[in-house]
Amino acid sequence: MKKIIALMLTLMLTLSLAACGSDSNSNTDNSDNNDSAAVTGTVSTDGSTSMEKVIGALGESFMDANEGVEFTYNPTGSGAGITAAQEGRCDIGLSSRALKDEEKAGGLKETVLAYDGIAIIVNPENPVNDLTLDQIAKLYTGEITNWKDVGGNDAEVVLIGREAASGTRDGFESITGTKDKCQYRQELTSTGDVITAVSQNPDAIGYASLASIKDSVKALNVDGVTPSEATVKDGSYKVQRPFVLVTVEGKELTPVAQKFFDYITSPDAAAIIAKAGAVAAN
Repeated sequence: MKKIIALMLTLMLTLSLAACGSDSNSNTDNSDNNDSAAVTGTVSTDGSTSMEKVIGALGESFMDANEGVEFTYNPTGSGAGITAAQEGRCDIGLSSRALKDEEKAGGLKETVLAYDGIAIIVNPENPVNDLTLDQIAKLYTGEITNWKDVGGNDAEVVLIGREAASGTRDGFESITGTKDKCQYRQELTSTGDVITAVSQNPDAIGYASLASIKDSVKALNVDGVTPSEATVKDGSYKVQRPFVLVTVEGKELTPVAQKFFDYITSPDAAAIIAKAGAVAAN
């Protein structure tokens, strides 16, 4: 009888330990689930006005998928965005040009998000449809001053561009070999301002992010190549530059900012970037 009672007590003890083990595993699973729970908080970005459409679409998609997250974008221009990232005034800086060696030496890190064509734009009334890269350079340096010399009307060329700190301007002047040589009539502070100025002047020429082009202006072919996602991707359209995410080397992002960074640089974001008019780097 005593042996039977002992066996029963042993069996009960074994079952009790198994139940405890089951509870322990359950708690571990819950802990794992909590670790992978959606983050909350704000992701702040600052910089390139050319990246507005792309970064806005990505921010909206991220917020839709992550309840309790807020995304902000401050369109200050590439130079200001780089400075904001360096000074810790935003989580991620946005630049429509590659970082300079001195900026990297100062502790900044660049991650290419996408590639964007810089469209050469004119008023829809302008009969010119195609320019060579050399003609574009000569127009902007003042070597060619009348549209008739490139197949257009007998009218003075009005040169519209961006302000000195603009990533779009840096990209355009680097590609065309016109740095510090352009004879601008107007130097404007945003992509939208350039598009508006060109749309209102039949003799104007400007440059703007391909992703931002509207029907109010006409994008010219360059060396016979139409600016498009496909021609930017295959490299046949020559006037293109990177869209760059700027962070501080060795400095961890907040959990929500890191999750956003990982999302927008993943292949999952490629379709959103393409819909916004750029070509995803991944």
